[in-house]
Amino acid sequence: MRVIITGGTGLIGSALTKRLTKDGHEVVVLTRNPAKVTDLPSGARAVAWDATTSKGWESEIDGAGAVVNLAGESIAGDGFLPSRWSPARKDRILNSRVNAGKAVTEAFSRAQNKPSVLIQSSAVGYYGTQDETNQPPLTESAPAGTDFLADVCVKWEASTAAVEAMGVRRAIIRTGIVLSFEGGTLPLLALPYQFFGGGPIGSGKQPFPWIHIDDEVAAICHLIETPTANGAFNLSAPGVLTNNEFGKVLGKVIGRPHYLPAPGFAFKLGFGELADALLLRGQRAVPERLPTVGYTFHYPDAESALKALY
Repeated sequence: MRVIITGGTGLIGSALTKRLTKDGHEVVVLTRNPAKVTDLPSGARAVAWDATTSKGWESEIDGAGAVVNLAGESIAGDGFLPSRWSPARKDRILNSRVNAGKAVTEAFSRAQNKPSVLIQSSAVGYYGTQDETNQPPLTESAPAGTDFLADVCVKWEASTAAVEAMGVRRAIIRTGIVLSFEGGTLPLLALPYQFFGGGPIGSGKQPFPWIHIDDEVAAICHLIETPTANGAFNLSAPGVLTNNEFGKVLGKVIGRPHYLPAPGFAFKLGFGELADALLLRGQRAVPERLPTVGYTFHYPDAESALKALY
């Protein structure tokens, strides 16, 4: 089967490409600069796109089996440390997702032999944020939040909704914090522990919805292959921990103490609104629907996930 991935050079897309090609599928990675993509596995190739139209890749989608739309500018920025949200950055975060979704929808509308399934990326930020884990769990039926990231997720998901009227099955993946050494949040969280200075961030009571990269990829593959899988799915591990609880497990696994709190006001000063969205608040998102379509987590608890990574 040919699978087209937008955003295929990012953390999730790269891991997904490796898994799909290992399983014998052909993967087409859409990217602005194909010449710079030199590390694709055998069975994958890079194809140019402008992230706003279907120009140049219509022939790839025609007859493909699946499309995975992961494209969008990084929420945290491109550096090791997160960068503040300026009005211009907010516009890029939103527009990069909505424009990519419109391009995917346009490509589907022009294809004579349409792919049977579209996996549409989103995030648990769809639900807004919570201060503590004693608040109600957020299943896929929970309403959208009202903050910036919630608004981004709502519009991101809506950007490809029209493919369903074309007879295409669509599954929406609302992803939590992906644990990986290749990027994402884990290297930043682990850094203080390496210097014996790890501890809770802010109150430490905020929910920390996480998922191991292998489960993220395996769940996406499962949704592609399951004809009854449609609608929204929370891609986060079953046992939601607080930031403090996750930090204790991290310290235990890498043999470092967990004792030194990081004051929330310092993160607010440094990162502004981004601090609340990514560090000081969270979502008690639970994967209610994944088990109903037959998916079983490889790493349902944080200790097994972190041990596998380390």
